[in-house]
Amino acid sequence: MVGERRDPPFGGSLVFLLMNLPLGVLAFGVLTSFTAAGLGTAVVWVGVGLLAVVVLAVRGAARMERARVYALLDRYVDLPYLPLPAGKQSLRWKARLKDPSTWRDLAYFFLLFPLGLVEFVLVTAFWSTSLALAALPVSYRWLPGGAYYFPSEDLRWLTVDSAVEALPWAALGVLFIALSVALTKALAGMHARVANALLGPTVAQRRRMERWWEDVEEQNLVAG
Repeated sequence: MVGERRDPPFGGSLVFLLMNLPLGVLAFGVLTSFTAAGLGTAVVWVGVGLLAVVVLAVRGAARMERARVYALLDRYVDLPYLPLPAGKQSLRWKARLKDPSTWRDLAYFFLLFPLGLVEFVLVTAFWSTSLALAALPVSYRWLPGGAYYFPSEDLRWLTVDSAVEALPWAALGVLFIALSVALTKALAGMHARVANALLGPTVAQRRRMERWWEDVEEQNLVAG
């Protein structure tokens, strides 16, 4: 489960959100290519091996993603997997494929691309606007023509060509910085909840794990 409901740290949230788009693109590309190749060649058994690699890779990547959420957002996501049964590999693979956590892990990595795209656009748009406005009393000198024109150079409703004229814009930039900090934390908190919903155990899975551990303890007591 996600631990405390406090806001995630700002620095970790910013790094986390900026990482999501490249990781999402990588995950989407690898999963779609390997899954398509596996399904296309399953009739000659080569695809079965590829699909098995996909299952193992997704479960391993999900463990790394839980660690990334904890390291950057300070939100702990429990492992949802029951121990695999002892015995033949066929039984172990059957357990992996029947485990809904495997498919929820897969859904998370397919969702990471569009979610990361939205997060990246919002974060970069807000922060670039905020910093550009806050720095305007200094930066207007290096703009084309030595002035800032709003809304554009061709459509000059307002012209800023001095530090004094840029001060109101800088104040607006400071306000936008505060909004950007709040937005960054809110997006990171939302992503942490999505990660917990897809990568963490459901209520039913948690109950099954509790029953499993109770059975193990009873067997140990009987064996002792």
